Parts: sequence; C-alpha cells; structure tokens
Amino acid sequence: PDVLELTSRDELHVKLEEQVYEAALAWVRYDREQREACLPELLSRIRLPLCRPQFLTDRVQQDDLVRSCHKCRDLVDEAKDYHLMPERRRPLLAFKTRPRCCTSIAGLIYAVGGLNSAANFYAGDSLNVVEVFDPVANHWEKCQPMTTARSRVGVAVVNGLLYAIGGYDGQWRLSTVEVYNPETDSWSRAGSMNSKRSAMGTVVLDGQIYVCGGYDGTSSLNSVEAYSPETDKWTSVTPMSSNRSAAGVTVFEGRIFVSGGHDGLQIFNSVEYYNPHTASWHSVASMSNKRCRHGAASLGSKLFVCGGYDGSAFLSVAEVYNSASDQWYLLVPMNTRRSRVSLVTTGGRLYAVGGYDGQSNLSSVEMYDPESNRWTFVAPMVCHEGGVGVGCVPLMAI
Repeated sequence: PDVLELTSRDELHVKLEEQVYEAALAWVRYDREQREACLPELLSRIRLPLCRPQFLTDRVQQDDLVRSCHKCRDLVDEAKDYHLMPERRRPLLAFKTRPRCCTSIAGLIYAVGGLNSAANFYAGDSLNVVEVFDPVANHWEKCQPMTTARSRVGVAVVNGLLYAIGGYDGQWRLSTVEVYNPETDSWSRAGSMNSKRSAMGTVVLDGQIYVCGGYDGTSSLNSVEAYSPETDKWTSVTPMSSNRSAAGVTVFEGRIFVSGGHDGLQIFNSVEYYNPHTASWHSVASMSNKRCRHGAASLGSKLFVCGGYDGSAFLSVAEVYNSASDQWYLLVPMNTRRSRVSLVTTGGRLYAVGGYDGQSNLSSVEMYDPESNRWTFVAPMVCHEGGVGVGCVPLMAI
C-alpha cells in the first residue's frame, strides 16, 4: 500500500525517526485485523538504527504488536546491535542508517560569547554578546546577551534550548551554566558543572549534554561529565585516555568522537571515541594533521575537522573521517586559516564560524557544500570577532 512507499521515502519531514515508527504503528492499530500482516514489511522500511537506544528498548521492544512477530523482533535486535556493536554496522542496508532529508531544513546558528576585536588574539576581552544567523536569509542579528561574559565557552542545544557552559570570563575559568530560550529571548541559570573548565568539547547525545576535557586554569583535563536536563545535575563519566584541551568534539554514529587538542606540552593528532553503552573509550585512526583549537562536526555518514593550530602554523586544511575504512582523507581546504574556529552542521551543509588567522580575529563565516565540494563565504558576524561558541537550534518540524 501507499504507506509502505511513504515510510521508505528520504523526503519525509520529521524531527526524529521515532515519529515515523509511531505513525506506522498507529496506522496498523487503526485496522489491526486487516493491517497487522503488513507490520514486518512496514517495520523494515523504518530506519530503526536511527532511533535512540532507550526508545528501542522501552517503546519498540515492549510493543505487543512487535513482540508477537518474530521478523519484527529480529529487526529490533538488528537496530540494537547497531548501537551496541559498531563492528556489525557494515552489512546493514545503507538506507537504514541514512537520516531523512528533513536534515536539509536549516536551523538557526547562534554565536555565543568569544572575544572582542584585538590586534593580538590573546588580548581580546571576553564577551557576553550573542547573535543568531539565519542560513536561508543569510543574515545575522543580535539577541539577548548572557548574564556572564564567556570566551572559550561550551555550547549545546537540547529540546530547543541553548546552553552556555563554563568558559573564561577574562579572569576565571567558570563552572557556571546558563540556558537561553529562543522563544522568550531570555537567559536563566542552570546547574553548575563539577569542574571549572574552558576550551572543552561540548556535545549532546541521547538527550544529555557531555563536556569533555578543557582547561581549569592550571592544567588540561581528561575528565568528562554529563548533564541531564530533567534533573539539572552533572555526573562524572569515564575519563578520556588523554588530557585534552581545545580538542574537536562531535557526535558521530551514536558515539562521541574527540580529535586532537593539547595537554599543555604537545598537540595531538590522535582520535578517540566514547561508547555510551559500554561507558568506555576506544582509539581510532589518527588525523593526518595534529591540531588543536579546530572545528569538528558530523554530516551524513562522515566526520569533518577543519582549521586549528598545529604548534607552528594556523591551518585552513580540512579532513574527513570514514568509519567503514577507519581512515582520514584530506578535504578541500577553507579559504581562510582559522584557529579556534567553530564548525556546525545545518541544512546539509557545514559552517565554519569565526576564529583567528594568525594576525587578527575573524568575523567571517565559510560554508561547505558537500555536493559542490567547495567552501564559500556567507554573511559575516556583526557583533563578534574571535573564538565564539556555536550551537544550532533546529526549526520545528511542521
């Protein structure tokens, strides 16, 4: 029937694959007697590996329709194996792990904190300024500032809210956290981290915020902590194998990847990832370039890093990681050398925001289009120069 064709389509506009599952099950239940026989084929069209592990365990696996069908149970097991055992991923049909193209709908990019203009990168003052970029309109505008000035700040987006985490206020490394509601254009306080840290990596995985490494004012850190928005509490997580400040951190294939960074003595090209289901860290292939203060983001089936500093030069070079081959490949370089650059994904494209080119702080922004394999300049920031924290707030699916 038409519903099988519909659930197969890349063009479905949904925020989460879980919505496709819920809609399909509701369709079956509406006329269970006639439609239950379609369920195995229907479930095979749904991209279950893209659902959150908790959803697979608590919702899908417990459903009476699924439990009473052997083929359906096999499909759920396959999806759970995808999360638990990365080595079993390769044989999966490609479409099952390809996000719906609702990801091509651009969200709003927020640039948070950072430094003001200064001839010397290290002399800039920390800012509380926040501005937002609409990629469709190619336009930046100012919004409500934070209560605290923060450079080298961590930024994360959960449930449509934007969190500004830690950072450096010009005098102290911070453990404090504040949260921005775009609907009300207002900031409020959230629970503080257990450690003070700036220049850490900040990501969201399974509805929790993770911060990895950073600098506490004395030394680079290997510690990791996770924040639950439901409890407003931070808890310690298994530490990384290396102390890493100014590393590139992003979520890729359901795991947290940490690339490069420095420990105060050396700059790394090594890469490790955190598996949340085993609470363990594992090494993968090293980048071609050692780098810190670089940008990292995932897009589609690849992980990207760009820019940074290798100890002697400010970099424009970009690389891409393929997990199937466990290899890094050089990508076309950015137009500008950018250290302390933020990289963010939205609308199926990458945006490299701000940074420092070795002489001055940058307000410029470059966009990478994987289809044309080119970096092009978009509208520059209007309020910021230097190392901003960046987060993307997705537009709600309509």
